[in-house]
Amino acid sequence: MSTHHSTENPVQPWYRQGWPWFLIMFPAIAVVAGIATLVIAARTFDGMVVDDYYKEGRAIVQTIGRVEHARELGMRAALKVRSSSIRVELGARDAANLPQRLLVTVAHPTRGGLDQVVIAERADGAYEARLAPLSTGRWLFVIEDETRSWRMDGSAYLPAETEILIDPNV
Repeated sequence: MSTHHSTENPVQPWYRQGWPWFLIMFPAIAVVAGIATLVIAARTFDGMVVDDYYKEGRAIVQTIGRVEHARELGMRAALKVRSSSIRVELGARDAANLPQRLLVTVAHPTRGGLDQVVIAERADGAYEARLAPLSTGRWLFVIEDETRSWRMDGSAYLPAETEILIDPNV
């Protein structure tokens, strides 16, 4: 019995053919994507899940009560955000309800490390405070008096919206 090999089509080793590499490519991509996902999960912090839902629920009810109190006082605010400062023009039905200082919280909705809490001092009928520069994106603004008896909040997309009107009566 003789075997006849043609010299025209020599048999190539497997690693010189395209199909094995094409088939190996898909599991290799899955391994690389899995490692990338693991690295991202290990390097970022997603925040802690709240253990005490009852306490969180009570805090939400208190927050709603403070917004209602601002509504009863007829509070309204106009914020002007600049690159390194914030100016708050605050109004109320009775000017005696206006505090000397405000707590202004500037919070990023998804990145807690960028949040800032500043105390705005009253000068020339408005409140001003210095801010660290804010990045482009959506920001939440919370205004409270020092005793935290009332609260107003609003949001803006910076740098497009630099003037924010907050009126809990609307």
